[in-house]
Amino acid sequence: MTPIKVLLADDQALLRSAFRVLVDSEPDMRVVGEAADGAEAVELARSTLADVVLMDIRMPGTDGLAATRMISADPDLAGVRIVMLTTFEVDEYVVQSLRAGASGFLGKGAEPDELLNAIRVAAAGEALLSPVATKGLIASFLAQGGSAHDPHGTEYAERLAALTGREREVLVQVAGGHSNDRIADQLVVSPLTVKTHVNRAMAKLGARDRAQLVVIAYESGLVRPRVE
Repeated sequence: MTPIKVLLADDQALLRSAFRVLVDSEPDMRVVGEAADGAEAVELARSTLADVVLMDIRMPGTDGLAATRMISADPDLAGVRIVMLTTFEVDEYVVQSLRAGASGFLGKGAEPDELLNAIRVAAAGEALLSPVATKGLIASFLAQGGSAHDPHGTEYAERLAALTGREREVLVQVAGGHSNDRIADQLVVSPLTVKTHVNRAMAKLGARDRAQLVVIAYESGLVRPRVE
């Protein structure tokens, strides 16, 4: 099995070293580069063709958010998945990074096993969104500056018309943070069928991955934030 190629982007050398030791200790992944700022991260993403980038949001010069936008906009890097690293889970930059194309985020205080799992989840093309983010953070920020302020909101709403009824059902469940297995149980279909619907929805909506589906579901108005 080909190891998952991981790129580390953080301005703290000590933290990068700790991540490298952890990642390189796993047989199914290896670190292919280290970047101290966003610009360097973009260059290394291109030269190493990393599978997953662990990207710090706040870095001097070109920050992680700008770097994520550049990587997501490059057709040659369409297969690169980005996991944002943040000190605080409830952070407006988290939503902005998801809009920019990140697959999800992880707190810097996460346990080693959580970090390794995040890399594997992102490499598999799944969304790395905690329940807190899915049910609260994304909803609240999109409610404050959602489709009415987002140039893609109307475009996404129009694309929704191309979805079948079942694809829309699955999209709503995905936006709720549910796994394929749970969606399959709720809709009484197989997980493989759910995966097929998810892939078709991503293709029709132009979404890079599952995380983008969550954002699109809210920005298009298909799913409305619930006020607690």
